Amino acid sequence: MKTVDVITNKIVIVGAGQVGATTAFALMISGRASEIVLIDLNRAKAEGEVMDLNHGIAFTKPVSIKLGDYDDCKNADVIILAAGANQKPGETRIDLVHKNTAIFKDIVSKIIAVERNAILLVVTNPVDILTYVTLKVSKLSPCQVIGSGTVLDTARFRSLLSQHCQVDPRNIHAYILGEHGDTEVPIWSRVMIGANFLDDFCVQCKKECDRVKTKEHIFYKVKNAAYEIIERKGATYYAVALGVVRIVEAILRNESSILTVSSYLDNYCGLKDVCLSVPTIIGSEGVLAQVPVPMTEEEKQAFIDSGNAMKKIIEQLKL
Repeated sequence: MKTVDVITNKIVIVGAGQVGATTAFALMISGRASEIVLIDLNRAKAEGEVMDLNHGIAFTKPVSIKLGDYDDCKNADVIILAAGANQKPGETRIDLVHKNTAIFKDIVSKIIAVERNAILLVVTNPVDILTYVTLKVSKLSPCQVIGSGTVLDTARFRSLLSQHCQVDPRNIHAYILGEHGDTEVPIWSRVMIGANFLDDFCVQCKKECDRVKTKEHIFYKVKNAAYEIIERKGATYYAVALGVVRIVEAILRNESSILTVSSYLDNYCGLKDVCLSVPTIIGSEGVLAQVPVPMTEEEKQAFIDSGNAMKKIIEQLKL
């Protein structure tokens, strides 16, 4: 009798808080994972999430969901790091840096003691700093350590452009680069709607809007979206979970998709030894390549400033 090879896609999520649990739910209904393991310092909370998720398996594609510990990181394809202190109202992502750096040093050391071949996907904020911390503590290849970066910011950017221009966001190419945070950079010069650059599309458009004010408004909404959501409901987790699933899909299916994840830069626009978001080709080995982006001098300088802001924070950390 012919034997059939079983393809396993094992995902471990460290941190069963709102982002981690929602990511587990999104992964479950996506059907991309064959095994999902939740690890959390609060085992009762994680166990409750596992129980709740398992009660829904009858409505999804087959998947094993279980409570685990760091030994369960063995043979994982992707390990998602979603643990750490949450961003509070009035608090910036950078305000979290020192307490979450300490947490990550402990977590990453425990993971690496068990598994060194998985892709580590950092979601916790400040994500660019913690992606760098994860890389340095783990001593893994830079291709194996990815941050969720500006995947969500880029999605927000395309969504708001879609609403304003009344065009399906799937037909809009636009990127937010740099830090996932206050110094992020919209690359307006490369926004394309269909086959047209934005300025060319605007010439054809029937709307008579103030382009400068419209751009300022859209970027303001992108950059401050998380603050507005946190002020209203305490945390963001639905959209970021879907963004994480999109990255995981690109890895598991070896898609070579271009996503604005955060990864280690070694002479990208002259920036070195820092993790930032740039268009990046993602596949089963993690980061396959970083794609150069033509920028205006103003955009390039803003991107460099974003990187230098991250480097100043990194210098304060004892890595």
